[in-house]
Amino acid sequence: MNTDLSNDSSNLSGFPPVVNAQTHTLILGSFPGVASLEARQYYAYRHNQFWRLISAVTGEDMASLAYEDRLPRLLAHGFGLWDVIDTCDRKGSLDTNIRNAQINEFAWLREHYPALNRMAFNGKTSGKFAPQFAALGFTTVILPSSSPANAMRSFEEKLMEWKQLQSN
Repeated sequence: MNTDLSNDSSNLSGFPPVVNAQTHTLILGSFPGVASLEARQYYAYRHNQFWRLISAVTGEDMASLAYEDRLPRLLAHGFGLWDVIDTCDRKGSLDTNIRNAQINEFAWLREHYPALNRMAFNGKTSGKFAPQFAALGFTTVILPSSSPANAMRSFEEKLMEWKQLQSN
């Protein structure tokens, strides 16, 4: 794969889900940004507030941990990660630039992860899929995006809504 993803727009692939038997809430983004694709890490862009938000929600400082230590801690709190989009064409990191999106297959989740009962959408783009998940029997919540592109809202304003995740 091309290592300079900022101008590459074709055949981008997302990541596998981070989920285990104890996962009760799957946090769904739209598709990884350039920094995340290059690092092969969810929410790798240093200005994305995801790790700060989930740290505040769980009461555990995951933001200061190395990435490989964050994921087991996230799972220990019952949270998983994935994206709605599996593959797409996109220049840069903005969701508005996504083209030819192929959606991940989600039907198998219910069978393999019976504790999973809630889908939390990180932003409006992924949130467009909330009705489909609600129809499958999942509780859904659309959260303000942790992306720096969502600069209209302060960290504190976002956190007030992200705190919905504290109750399962």
